[in-house]
Amino acid sequence: MSHVDIKWQRFTLKQKLARYCVYLVLVVATVLSLRTVEVIPEFFYDAPEQMGDMFVRMWPIDFAYYPVVHEAMIETLNIATLGTLMTLIFAIPLALLNASNVVASPWAHWFSRFFLVSTRSVNSLVWALLFVAIFGPGVIAGVLAIAFRSIGFVGKLLGEAIEEVNMGSVEALRATGASWGAVLLKGYWPQVMPSFFSIVLFRWDINVRESAVLGLVGAGGIGVVLNDSMNLFDWQRVAMALLAIFAVVIIAEIIVVNIRKRLI
Repeated sequence: MSHVDIKWQRFTLKQKLARYCVYLVLVVATVLSLRTVEVIPEFFYDAPEQMGDMFVRMWPIDFAYYPVVHEAMIETLNIATLGTLMTLIFAIPLALLNASNVVASPWAHWFSRFFLVSTRSVNSLVWALLFVAIFGPGVIAGVLAIAFRSIGFVGKLLGEAIEEVNMGSVEALRATGASWGAVLLKGYWPQVMPSFFSIVLFRWDINVRESAVLGLVGAGGIGVVLNDSMNLFDWQRVAMALLAIFAVVIIAEIIVVNIRKRLI
């Protein structure tokens, strides 16, 4: 009776070659990126010293400047909130068109996906620059930038949540002759509601962070105060603005987490 020695290998030769090819591509991409970026060694080595010098200039923080920062921070929160609410006007219909278990038309899916992809593929700062050019500097440009940036995010996740609902109750409502609106409210909405609030709260949390920098391009909020202070090299006021942004972001995170725990 012959014995056959079987040698166990974690990866086959083909899998090993594929892994080595991936590693090779990563190394080549890294080398090409470093050559393209053209990092200046003098600036890179000098960065820790410059950072330390900047922190020294920021101290002591100019707390007397807080009333101006407070007003700008409230404006930032308003931009994030209004932008998130405006997002829902466009994101909900696009999510319904994108859900195959709500609308069966391939053309509707293509139409909705086109807008969902195009809106989230453009950075909020780019949207802000566009709307500042159209409406001028101010809050309106910031609200529209936040809204258009968020449509693709909210619409895509909401559409996926709609597609994952249990169709049993939906089919039962349709069998009774319920209207399309009644099917949405009684069949889809109770199942989608937890995901909906989770997505909206998560996006609002992100929008608070993004709206804090829109003022750098003139779209209102705390970014305007931060940009003005940096242009004047008033680092103590810059520190006050950064501290306010950090505090508001942490508070917003705590609020969102607690609301999600109560709703979901």
